[in-house]
Amino acid sequence: MSLATPTVILIALLSLLLVSPPSPPDLPAGSPSEENPDPPRDRAQEEEGIEIQGFVEGRYIVRFKQYKHGREHKLALEEQLGAKEKKGWKWIERNNAAAAYPTDFGVLQIHSDGLIDEIENLEFVKDVSAEARYSRALLFNKEIKNSNKNGCSDNAKKGPGKIFTRMSYEGGIDNNGTVNWGRKLFMQRSQITSMFGAEKLWGKGFTGSNIKMAIFDTGIRADHPHFRNIKERTNWTNEDTLNDNLGHGTFVAGVIASQDMQCLGFSPDSEIYAFRVFTDAQVSYTSWFLDAFNYAIATGMNVLNLSIGGPDYLDRPFVEKVWELTANKIIMVSAIGNDGPLYGTLNNPADQSDVIGVGGIDYSDHIASFSSRGMTTWEIPHGYGRIKPDVVAYGREIIGSKISTGCKSLSGTSVASPVVAGVVCLLASVIPENIRWDILNPASMKQALVEGAAKLGGPNMFEQGAGRVDLLESYEILIKYKPRASIFPNILDFTDCPYSWPFCRQPLYAGAMPVIFNATILNGMGVIGYVESEPRWHPFDEVGNLLSIHFTYSNVIWPWTGYLALHMQIKDEGAQFSGLIEGNITFTVVSPPAKGENNLRKSLCTLSLKLKVMPTPPRSQRILWDQFHSIRYPPGYIPRDSLDVKNDILDWHGDHPHTNFHGMFDMLRDAGYYVEILGSPFTCFQASKYGTLLLVDLEDEFFKEEIDKLQDDVKNHGLGLIVFADWYNVETMVKMKFFDDNTRSWWTPATGGANIPALNDLLKPFGIAFGDTILNGAFSLVGERSHYASGTDIAMFPEGGFVHRFSFEDNYNNSTAHNLLQAAGMVKAEYPILGILELRDRSTRIAVYGDSNCLDTSHMVINCYWLLRKLLDFTSQNIQDPMLFAPSSRLASPLVRDGAFPVRREDVNLSTYSSVINRELVCRNDARFEVLGANGYDSHATWRNRKLPGIPNIFLEQSPKGTKPSMPFDNTSVSSNSNEGMSNVFPSLESDLTDEKTKAITENEKTLFNPTMVDFELGQSQGLKKVDKQSLEIFFPQRNISVNISRRRHHTKMDLLGWLNRDELDIPMLVAVQWLAPVILCITGFILGLSFWRVRQKRRRRGRKGTDD
Repeated sequence: MSLATPTVILIALLSLLLVSPPSPPDLPAGSPSEENPDPPRDRAQEEEGIEIQGFVEGRYIVRFKQYKHGREHKLALEEQLGAKEKKGWKWIERNNAAAAYPTDFGVLQIHSDGLIDEIENLEFVKDVSAEARYSRALLFNKEIKNSNKNGCSDNAKKGPGKIFTRMSYEGGIDNNGTVNWGRKLFMQRSQITSMFGAEKLWGKGFTGSNIKMAIFDTGIRADHPHFRNIKERTNWTNEDTLNDNLGHGTFVAGVIASQDMQCLGFSPDSEIYAFRVFTDAQVSYTSWFLDAFNYAIATGMNVLNLSIGGPDYLDRPFVEKVWELTANKIIMVSAIGNDGPLYGTLNNPADQSDVIGVGGIDYSDHIASFSSRGMTTWEIPHGYGRIKPDVVAYGREIIGSKISTGCKSLSGTSVASPVVAGVVCLLASVIPENIRWDILNPASMKQALVEGAAKLGGPNMFEQGAGRVDLLESYEILIKYKPRASIFPNILDFTDCPYSWPFCRQPLYAGAMPVIFNATILNGMGVIGYVESEPRWHPFDEVGNLLSIHFTYSNVIWPWTGYLALHMQIKDEGAQFSGLIEGNITFTVVSPPAKGENNLRKSLCTLSLKLKVMPTPPRSQRILWDQFHSIRYPPGYIPRDSLDVKNDILDWHGDHPHTNFHGMFDMLRDAGYYVEILGSPFTCFQASKYGTLLLVDLEDEFFKEEIDKLQDDVKNHGLGLIVFADWYNVETMVKMKFFDDNTRSWWTPATGGANIPALNDLLKPFGIAFGDTILNGAFSLVGERSHYASGTDIAMFPEGGFVHRFSFEDNYNNSTAHNLLQAAGMVKAEYPILGILELRDRSTRIAVYGDSNCLDTSHMVINCYWLLRKLLDFTSQNIQDPMLFAPSSRLASPLVRDGAFPVRREDVNLSTYSSVINRELVCRNDARFEVLGANGYDSHATWRNRKLPGIPNIFLEQSPKGTKPSMPFDNTSVSSNSNEGMSNVFPSLESDLTDEKTKAITENEKTLFNPTMVDFELGQSQGLKKVDKQSLEIFFPQRNISVNISRRRHHTKMDLLGWLNRDELDIPMLVAVQWLAPVILCITGFILGLSFWRVRQKRRRRGRKGTDD
């Protein structure tokens, strides 16, 4: 390039800056503008001739409180809203098989945002939500070649709205993504049914007869030669066909019920009901599913297979309809997802406790690379997830039916799901018909599957659940089955590695944050039940009294399932203990009597614990991970951290050390560090106990009290601080906005990869701030090759700190000047990305880095675990790497980059998703027991055995040998309306469906189901089954069924001054208990002493007087 070129470019740049007005940010395709005022129209809109006049207009699902025929709902709306032509709304007719039955919803085209609020306020309306459009992509051989190691197509694009993952892969696939034809040929000689021993049950005469099997998929052809019992085909789409033109629905049906000798199904005599819910373009809508689900209930389906799923567990109409479906004894089987090998990628509805979620394995009993992993993420950030999948089944190279004739192989959890569905149909047929549906329900079938499953040797509980389905073992369980409740899993063994990962990787120790384990209650006795009394801990020896357990559990077990969460911590007197603690936790589940019974059904559940305990490690080895300030999808549009990843636009993997940061967790444990999880504000931990506070990929705001406390902790109490940030650029976020025809609304990111403005507020007292660049590229540091993926730069750092700069290109800078420089090949510049600070006699140690993708296994290019270890060595132990602390990296003056500090978006309401904005600062149930319900350690005096109202727990004081431990007992059920009561395992978001699930039963005025649900009826429409209300009045003898289920308090033992020793007291009473009683005793002693002294003085005076006489 000639010497004149830079001058020419510089003149051009200056002229552009002087004469060119700033250009507005580019709008995404289909955005409203003067030229394009309307959002894009989809096929359904074109067919119905619906004109959209503004982006707030769209199609909405209006749910009603009662089941009525559609025309009655329509007339009711017209009476309240007036003529629809004048009022801006239109009733969308749904001409399908469900139209003959009562319904609990309608689909409306609404032209006014204000009209939505008006409709929601109608007395007979339950709620209004946007109509969702589902889409899925079937991967065939040509796409497999382009798939990456995570099982995702590099060219795939995730459709907005509810995600539906890939349904299946055609042909056999090795872990490296290549087709394995050799194994495919082998499997053509070995039937999937023979792998489970189905022939043995066929030989006994069990073939799935009289079992109604609903297949929600792409349809089936009426004259298909592989099926002997296709009872009905229904179409729920806007396409005029009942046939399967894709082949997936036919394949699923074949795995379940094919009679062809080349590809046999498990239950060839089952009655097949094909629900065509996806179009040939693999598209579906919420209303299609809701109508189809209602029809399945009305026509009495027994088993339902749904080989689809996505991460949107807050799609309320869909999720709640699944609850209603299972409440009507329909056993639902669903694929757990094809987003493996990533953790935290479970799909809904398979992640629901009332659904049988199925993962996939290969024929070597290894977890298939594509199979999604747990844990569930509903409960994060304030609790801990449940174990899913429930079971795994063969899902690689399964042989099934083609569209018209013949067989083929597919792989995926979407074919593992019909394997289990076929097993379920076959198992259901072994129960005599006269008692079949008195015995079978979603809970009893799941009990048979998980208790009969074969635990695999290599995978952990979040990969395999209970293990591989064992048809014959489950058969033995079912033929002897008596209705009962159970807990899954029923064993937590810290010595069982790798199955009990992550619990087996880190022992318990005194002073740590509580370790939370979240188990599922399965109630085979009835659709509804409750825990009769507080769960109790029964240690096998006195050592077990060192364990304190705080229990939280479902207020009402419905439908068929609930949860039991254990919050475990070691008492201070166990600080030097090393060994095992073993014992059992027991509780009783009660359900209403069945038809013909007079007494309540009761069942004792037992959970066995075997816990490793170690002496409390030194402060320098303890790391506190901040989970409290993490936000992920759903409920909001939280964008991905790496903008280079085009096939996954959402951050939905949980951002937890046991999900997408599990590799980092294992590395830290291998390095000798102990990782504790903080799900509460910074005021709820003691800095003196930890070497480093680790902040990674945080999206939430911070309380002012947190900012002040962190400053004091770092500057005065020796707490190390490490921050891994991500990109935040307002211009980029604006460009990521798009109109989603799934929800008929505009989607805009609630924040960037991280909330940089909030982090800058937190770091401001230390003179540190991040910038707004988005940097990408490779670099080398300390001899280690690294990759920066959509990270940001450091815009401010104090004098004396060590800053490392590298050359990157800011690919997301779209200014005219930048584009000219890019054309000239001059866009790379040095940006500071790593800063290390030490102040005040080495007592203040901080490290900041602008990218977290190198710790996140979701989209990691190259890990930077080595960097994290070196930073921890510095912040926790003050070990300084010579290259990181090279004199050449030391700042001689403060680093300040003008105009680089990002600002908060004013057009986004983050409070909808935040745990900070408009929220109360409170220590939640994952904090140490002594600060539960308080603002933090500095806000009050703490008591050793303190317990707050509505928070049941057991504190077992160590008792002398040979004596029974004193066990304060209270069977208070946790109220779902209390943040303290549910936030341990469920987020406190108002939209959280798990809270709503309990409210639906306990609060008439806020019910989320049809109003008959409050009376524990599952609908009044034709074909909908009901729960006997009279039996429930016996079941809840002292409760107002239509209003609420109140708390119960019972104490089994009273000792001297027992009223002072109750374990559940309000804070004012706690003061009286802890201080008033000793004061009274002291005053009484003083008065008695004074009385004795006065009597003695009188006697002395009398003696002296007698002597004088």
